[in-house]
Amino acid sequence: MDETQGIEIVDVRYDYGAKPALADVSMALRPGRFTALLGPNGAGKTTLVSLLSALFVPQGGRISVFGIDLAKNPLSALAVMGIVFQQQTLDLDLSVRQNMAYFAALHGLAGHRAGQRIDTCLTRLGLAARQTEKVRALNGGHRRRLEIARSLLHAPRFLLLDEPTVGLDVPARADLVAHVHALCREDGLTVLWATHLVDEVEADDDLVVLHEGSVRAQGAVSAVLASSGAQDVLGAFQLLTKPAPAEAAP
Repeated sequence: MDETQGIEIVDVRYDYGAKPALADVSMALRPGRFTALLGPNGAGKTTLVSLLSALFVPQGGRISVFGIDLAKNPLSALAVMGIVFQQQTLDLDLSVRQNMAYFAALHGLAGHRAGQRIDTCLTRLGLAARQTEKVRALNGGHRRRLEIARSLLHAPRFLLLDEPTVGLDVPARADLVAHVHALCREDGLTVLWATHLVDEVEADDDLVVLHEGSVRAQGAVSAVLASSGAQDVLGAFQLLTKPAPAEAAP
């Protein structure tokens, strides 16, 4: 694994039958950076997350994770990823700690080592005091925190999150965004955060704007603003995703 290479997506294509979802998508995620994948609903964000997490196989192009070819070595690539899907996957009838312990076992963590990692991750996400509670007793924001804590158990280098704030209120969304940015800064995590909400993008993030299955802009937020001529992320997003003008009838 070569962490200096980051995440590379080159000419990736995926169709649902006759309907194209991603058309020759290319992007490079810089290692240790928070990259916001911003696009309206239906832009192809979840399809891209499914490809990165090896749930789908690209119909064209390639994906590499820190130099590991995802198609050739999926297990090696997935071993360095932590993934939080849009749909929650917690067991509501298990406690916070039991959910963590089950996931630790799936990653081959056991005994004292597993206990240490569980303690560390729950503390980082502010859940240590609630570890004996059943998950169904948690609110939406704390459930999302638990999913992130769980995704970090095996100390991944790449954290992939698909619309992680869906269903949360504004304070809970802001809290979760701040937590993941802090993880990126403090642990050097490479983060891809898929969202349709412009207020989840911070000024020093990297940004990829995806629309109708193609990349419309990418780079540091400041560079995307400069190239689009917009004053802020909302303005850039609106300019880059506006419908193409209809052709005049002959």
